[in-house]
Amino acid sequence: MIKDKCIFITGGAGFIANRLINILVEENNIIVYDNFHRDTLSFTTYANHKNLKIIKGDVLDYELLEKSMENSDIVVHAAAIAGIDTVIKSPTNTMRVNMIGTANVLEAAKINKISGRIIDFSTSEVFGSYAFKPTEDTETVAGSAGEARWTYAVSKLAGEHLAMAYYREFMLPISSVRPFNVYGPGQTGEGAIQVFIKKAIKNEDLCIYGDGNQIRAWCYVDDFVDCLIRCIENPKAVGESFNIGNSRAVLTTYGLAQTVCRVLHSSSKIIYKPALSAEIELRIPSVDKAFNILGFKAKVDIDDGILRTAEWIERNLP
Repeated sequence: MIKDKCIFITGGAGFIANRLINILVEENNIIVYDNFHRDTLSFTTYANHKNLKIIKGDVLDYELLEKSMENSDIVVHAAAIAGIDTVIKSPTNTMRVNMIGTANVLEAAKINKISGRIIDFSTSEVFGSYAFKPTEDTETVAGSAGEARWTYAVSKLAGEHLAMAYYREFMLPISSVRPFNVYGPGQTGEGAIQVFIKKAIKNEDLCIYGDGNQIRAWCYVDDFVDCLIRCIENPKAVGESFNIGNSRAVLTTYGLAQTVCRVLHSSSKIIYKPALSAEIELRIPSVDKAFNILGFKAKVDIDDGILRTAEWIERNLP
């Protein structure tokens, strides 16, 4: 396990970062760098931990970013504009934050001579609308120009290319991770599972946008963070990208809504609304590389993950 390191996390107030902080904060010093547009951190038991330093800053502010990163051993770049509603409403800001912000993080890491590990968060959306068990070497897709839905994928793909360029040219110890539909306790924003659970707990209608036939593989956050830590620890991860997901937990959106209702014994009704934008129809990862190199295999199946998430929501949200 990682010990006695200084870990700098952009987007450190966010959902996934907080599960990582929860595991590592006792035996490491952690610097959270975030603008707190979304905030999971403030509601945790470790928000005031002695090993946690919080810097309110934006990845577009290069000078503050570079200074804040000084003396760090490990950098986890999780800051991004994400969530379909946010991306469609602010495509320009999405691309600026995700591309320029990533460029700033990489340059700051180079200037600060980060020698432990630099983790770049990419996305499964780089595989486009239809992704059935793509490997890390499968051709990526940019999406149609002008469709706001794809600004997120394009910006993340550009960041991933730049990260690998910094690895090849400057030998920075970089790994890229491609999350496949991560969910769980602490999630904020627009993730389908947490939205469905919140509604189901109150027996309110569950809204499906589109026909509900979209297929996803759902990865519980603790599984994702397990693989993330393996990426940080394993020297074989340097210069590599990894699909991180649970290829067993596969459901249509309609099937997910049904499962949430069944597991939580909810009387919610499922209703349909028009699709908000271009849709991801199929997204199931190949995770063979993560298993072969890192020994990673997801453990938490969907029913268990829904129950754990619902328990957290009931304890923490009004």
